[in-house]
Amino acid sequence: MIATVYPSSIGGALNVPASKSAMQRALAAALIRSGKTTLFNPGRSADDLAALRCIQTLGASVEQLSDRWVIRSKGIYPAGNTLDCGESGLSIRMFTPLAALSAVDMYITGSGSLKSRPMQFFNEVLPQLGVNVSLNNGSLPIALQGPMQPKSLSIDGALSSQFLTGLLMAYSAAGAEDAVIEVNDLKSRPYIDLTLGVLQKFGMPVPINDGYRYFSFPKNRRLTVPAEVEYRVEGDWSGASFWFVAAALAGAIELTGLDADSVQADRMIERVTENNQLDLSGKEPIFHLHQGMPERFTFDATDCPDLFPPLVALACHCEGESIIKGTSRLKHKESDRATVLKEEFGKLGVTITLQDDFMHVLGGQGLAGGRVCAQGDHRIAMALGVAALAARGPVMIEEAESVGKSYPGFWADLKSLGASLTLTD
Repeated sequence: MIATVYPSSIGGALNVPASKSAMQRALAAALIRSGKTTLFNPGRSADDLAALRCIQTLGASVEQLSDRWVIRSKGIYPAGNTLDCGESGLSIRMFTPLAALSAVDMYITGSGSLKSRPMQFFNEVLPQLGVNVSLNNGSLPIALQGPMQPKSLSIDGALSSQFLTGLLMAYSAAGAEDAVIEVNDLKSRPYIDLTLGVLQKFGMPVPINDGYRYFSFPKNRRLTVPAEVEYRVEGDWSGASFWFVAAALAGAIELTGLDADSVQADRMIERVTENNQLDLSGKEPIFHLHQGMPERFTFDATDCPDLFPPLVALACHCEGESIIKGTSRLKHKESDRATVLKEEFGKLGVTITLQDDFMHVLGGQGLAGGRVCAQGDHRIAMALGVAALAARGPVMIEEAESVGKSYPGFWADLKSLGASLTLTD
């Protein structure tokens, strides 16, 4: 699909869709606890649906209602032996350790860019926990023979915090005792805070976090396990970051559905745009975003790498050079994201330089119209879409359907704000 976005002024109100980071963790927590869970404001992105398939394969039943999902589980008792994680990086890294808790031989698959993402972590770590692992040259598919036996170990946290999230979930599900996970060079710490928060709300054993270096599961911890859990999935700061930028460039937006106190890493977008006013007088927070004069910035996105695309969309309209740190975190996304940002924004006249762990974006020249491609990356598609609002001519974005991975309604929401755009096959 091709989205053609014309220079536009925008205005209106939006309710932010559910956070897929929170939604997928909530689905995993609903699986590993015994009992009934009701999830309100459920997400329906492609990644959310991949996580849904995973918990159903691992034994949970799910009733999907219009405003909530009701999940019943007795723990991990696989209904099948093939776990399809779609193209969800979080699902593959979170559900692989959970699947390894079962004595049933499991086969883990995925699609798209997930097939080429490195999974050697599992080959290095899971055998230490009594699991036989087989990979395809360090990538999918993964064959597992468990069950996992949690014990103390040391892991590398530099590639992705999602591997640690999977282990923390699995250790909690197994009732690990007297076990410590030591983590070296942990990245994206806010996502671990999100994991620990979900475990706590679901009444699961929560490890003691010692400076994000040691996560300890002590002996004989007393738990208050609720008979039923009701959990409302918070709005997605990752998706909202594009609206913060869109407002800064092209108009005024009122956003609802966001938690003003969220631990989501991408809440850091507030620090860069500074174009919002928070109203706490009503039943829920309302963010009033307005157009401003974007100024060049320097920002460390090491712990929030998903902010690179919207930050580039903003930086190309700023006067002067903006610098974003953390490009080493972009290699294994849905695309080689740093390179794709350089290539596609380059087609619109933006000069982007990659040096060491930094991205330099030279703004001030404006954004030309032209034809670009999202290269299968949902965040690239959305970044090009909001940047095009302030371009000198229309921007044609190929593979625009890729937004479905995290935000299926993105183009409809952009149009509802008054943006001039067309979608064609």
